[in-house]
Amino acid sequence: MNEKNIPVKIINKSNNPEPGYATAGASGMDIRAFVNEPLVLEPMQRFAVPTGLYVEIPNGFEIQIRSRSGLAINHGISCLNSPGTIDSDYRGEIKVILINLGKESFTINSGDRIAQMVLAVTEKIQWNLVESIDATERGEGGFGHTGK
Repeated sequence: MNEKNIPVKIINKSNNPEPGYATAGASGMDIRAFVNEPLVLEPMQRFAVPTGLYVEIPNGFEIQIRSRSGLAINHGISCLNSPGTIDSDYRGEIKVILINLGKESFTINSGDRIAQMVLAVTEKIQWNLVESIDATERGEGGFGHTGK
């Protein structure tokens, strides 16, 4: 197994612990809300929830913000732009855009685990302008063209 530990600088202005892996096989780290008072998300309401975290991501990487499966299945709480991307040159506070897709209001307290973050490698595209591209069996078939 080729496992690397990539050093990432972090400033934690919250009173929560730094993000960490819950198990040895986890690919995402839970991140927590950092709010002054409980935040109530009504059905279909969205909010950028602060975390108090600031990071310096190395070039060639990004942090992806993803929904927590338990919040999604049990309460309908999801990251609106999932996965959200934190670019390597961003230096502001990490905020998580949550939406309540459930039927009941949902309260977020400071310290609640609200999302996961995953460090991912990024590659840059170098465009190669051509007149045609290779044909495939699928061709131009779009959304749902292969059936159920």
